[in-house]
Amino acid sequence: MWSSDGSVLLDYVLSDGIARHIILIDPDSQDSEEAAKRCVAAVIAGSRMIFVGGSTGTDSNNVHETVNAIQEALELCSWNASQDSSSDSNLWEVPVVLFPAAANAFSPTADGITFMMLMNSKSPKFLIEEQLKGATPIKQANVTPISMGYVVCAPGGKVGEVGQANLIAEDDIELITSYAICAESYGFSSIYLEAGSGANQPVSPKLIQAVRESCSLTILVGGGIKDGKTARMAVNAGADWIVTGNLTEGFSDANGLQITLQTFITEMNS
Repeated sequence: MWSSDGSVLLDYVLSDGIARHIILIDPDSQDSEEAAKRCVAAVIAGSRMIFVGGSTGTDSNNVHETVNAIQEALELCSWNASQDSSSDSNLWEVPVVLFPAAANAFSPTADGITFMMLMNSKSPKFLIEEQLKGATPIKQANVTPISMGYVVCAPGGKVGEVGQANLIAEDDIELITSYAICAESYGFSSIYLEAGSGANQPVSPKLIQAVRESCSLTILVGGGIKDGKTARMAVNAGADWIVTGNLTEGFSDANGLQITLQTFITEMNS
């Protein structure tokens, strides 16, 4: 569905309306079977997109294996739902999108890929060099790129350190506004505001609001969002998508994850 026409995926990602949740799966933190179980639980709970990637421990092998396992699990659930008149098979039409730390974290079977520039990095590696390495394989595999400005905000965590980012402080309103306008001027379709995986505090709502007021880009926010109330603050400030990863990894039981995410997403949109 998603890969046959890239515009379908882009319309889905960029469409306005109620804020939606993304589950981020790190192949370095779980095997593919566990990842698939967690994604099934997340979709039942209300997650509407799956990111695969996110850490320096990912590569083409574990990313590809994880993407395939998740897609197979979703397809099986969709087929089962189609055989039951009381079930909605459309529930399982959720895109599996790469969220790469580097060009080598690639799977040609993914539905899409966040094609990012780490805009506040001091290193050309994250501004253009990794993108150059990945551009041709992405096009050859017909994986839909989602153009994205990626901005790391304080505290930044590991991604800020590895990405050599000049972190955006809570009161850097003028600077984050300039980044947002710059991303829009480049022609990016979206902007991701990242506080860092497992951050002790999320992106400031003031920064999110400044981005919302300065551009028409789709806004994704992740890092340090540990409950639905915090997610709701980001949504109220203007976020279109909320991304959580560490929250997922804290559950060995898929049912426990499903219940927690259901509460999280309900609170996020309350």
